Amino acid sequence: MSDLSQRRALVTGASAGIGEATARALAAAGARVTLAARRFERVQAIAAELDGAEALALDVTDSAAVTAALAGREFDLVVANAGLARGVEPLQEGDPAEWSEVIDTNVKGVLNTVRATLQPMLDAGRGDVILLGSVAGRQVYPGGAVYCASKHAVRAIYEGLRQDAGGRGVRFSTVDPGMVKTDFSRVRFRGDEQRAAAVYDGVDALTPEDVAESIVWIATRPQRVNVGELVLWASAQSSTTKLTRR
Repeated sequence: MSDLSQRRALVTGASAGIGEATARALAAAGARVTLAARRFERVQAIAAELDGAEALALDVTDSAAVTAALAGREFDLVVANAGLARGVEPLQEGDPAEWSEVIDTNVKGVLNTVRATLQPMLDAGRGDVILLGSVAGRQVYPGGAVYCASKHAVRAIYEGLRQDAGGRGVRFSTVDPGMVKTDFSRVRFRGDEQRAAAVYDGVDALTPEDVAESIVWIATRPQRVNVGELVLWASAQSSTTKLTRR
């Protein structure tokens, strides 16, 4: 196992949830972390608590803005975490504007982030690109057509990266969590706190720290080891729709 004391990390969507926990865990392991998110004041406050960290205002859906913001910055550990879901309506009742938001963030956001950061790692012959997927990228559930499609796309991006840039020293990985207790459901249900809380009621869900720990583990494997796909289920979750509630 190696530490991360010489690593320069970028975490997108770092203002809360898995992104925040990952930034904190990487910093605790010694990495110098850039926390990127649209909510700049939030990542600025988190970065102030971490040694060697910095905050960056970043909208991953804007390819030109991502390219400009990351120009001249070199990272050897990139965690493309920014993502969201909107609603659980059947496809025929969905809102195309919300579909665009999900696809732009979950798919184009990953593409924009990787495109802006990968070449320096390839030139150096070393680095880690870790994409945040989901078990929804493996199992589709009712009302989740667009979100699940976006996470299937993340798996395709991962596999494409291995084909396009594998064998050149950069390791590519996906982490696919099941239910994680974050603001995810509150965002999905458009701020409905009661409905969001009901999703997790009685379920011993994963925590953001569980996922962050797995990301640190991936990044600290010996260079010869590339953890490609890591799936994390809550013990109480048998599938995307089957949960054991206390």
